[in-house]
Amino acid sequence: MRYLRHLNPTPGINDFWSEFTKPNPHRWPIIAVSFGIPIVAILTLAGEDQVALPAPPEVIYISTFDPDRTREEIIASNVANQERKEAREKLMEERAEVRKELYRQLGAATGLDTDEMARKIAEDEAREKAAEAKRREELLGRAGLKPDAPTTAE
Repeated sequence: MRYLRHLNPTPGINDFWSEFTKPNPHRWPIIAVSFGIPIVAILTLAGEDQVALPAPPEVIYISTFDPDRTREEIIASNVANQERKEAREKLMEERAEVRKELYRQLGAATGLDTDEMARKIAEDEAREKAAEAKRREELLGRAGLKPDAPTTAE
């Protein structure tokens, strides 16, 4: 409680009032400047800004296809794209097999048991496929679909 007597505002208020009531010709200009500076600062810094929403982006659709294509042209284009895709996949599989054969030859030349490694890899791949199939069945079961049912609506 001894600290509260140091925080007593009464002597400060009395001192301010005694100084304020003394006749001073500069009192009102000083008060005006003292109040004016913070008011101008607050009004300047706290001014309300009117920010407009950004303009929506202009969307430009780029189409490489003729918009007047017939259904037959669309089907022919899809078939050609599918054939190119299958040819790329076949080429990638052939390259993968060539790489595997080169690694088998390298392993055999360095004394590794490549047949055992190939067997382990095949087991791992079979295990991964089984886990993926199980996960797929579980997801389809959650969705209320049978695993054999088609997943796309036609």
